[in-house]
Amino acid sequence: MPARNGDAVGTSPRARGPIVRSSGVPGAYPGLVSTTSGDRREAPIGIIAGTGFYELAQLADATSREVTTPFGIARLTLGRWHGLAVAFLTRHGTGHGVPPHLVNYRANIAALRDVGARDVFAVNAVGSIDPALAPGDLVLLDDFLDFTKARALTFFDGSTPEGVVHVDVSTAYHPELRRELLQAAADCGQPIRDGGVYAAFEGPRFESPAEVRMAGLLGGTVAGMTGIPECTLAVEAGLRYAAVALVCNPCAGLVDEPVTVEEVNATLAASGERVLAVLDRLLATRAATR
Repeated sequence: MPARNGDAVGTSPRARGPIVRSSGVPGAYPGLVSTTSGDRREAPIGIIAGTGFYELAQLADATSREVTTPFGIARLTLGRWHGLAVAFLTRHGTGHGVPPHLVNYRANIAALRDVGARDVFAVNAVGSIDPALAPGDLVLLDDFLDFTKARALTFFDGSTPEGVVHVDVSTAYHPELRRELLQAAADCGQPIRDGGVYAAFEGPRFESPAEVRMAGLLGGTVAGMTGIPECTLAVEAGLRYAAVALVCNPCAGLVDEPVTVEEVNATLAASGERVLAVLDRLLATRAATR
């Protein structure tokens, strides 16, 4: 990675030994613009969504911006929602042209940090591992399992001055943001399950029945393809992150019928507004109290 202003050049980062950081530590990644000072309420709120969410009609004065990061270019839509600054990112691109295993997660998180975001709310379209969950249900995530295998997983690849960094992810889904989402859901009358384990698979294929059984035995609640490393990169970047999962289908093996994209899209069309209603209430509450 090329050196940036303030980077140590000609030293051996590995000689410094491993560094351990707690989750949510601001400024964890040195290559991103620091946003640790000032009023958090004046920073843009990051919103990340994927399948079925390619634009936010709620944004006023929306403008597109390409943000160049050390990891590539990310495309954001900047605007205002209830008067609050928002930076919106759609993982797969506006035409759903980027498969989950090729999403540039590092560039996306770096770009949100670069434009000043500190809080990030994510939406994940998922399949249900827990048979008690039905299409259209909302789950507020609180933990994850990572079964991905071919992605850039960290900002700390040993090439930065910090060398090896071990980041704690015990509360990767930030408790305060989770409380805000729970309250917003209650306020707007949207039922949501408090707590769920996101099992991240590589994609773009759907999971096999045996993989689903394995994830269930390990505590997985829902399965998806994009939640990791997005969540853990946010932790590394010092961003507060929380995610709502929208159940779109039962996972393979839970029902006799095969999983289809058409089934996923039908649920998104019928229930996507539920997630937006929760975000709308959350932002309205923040706007009223700033």
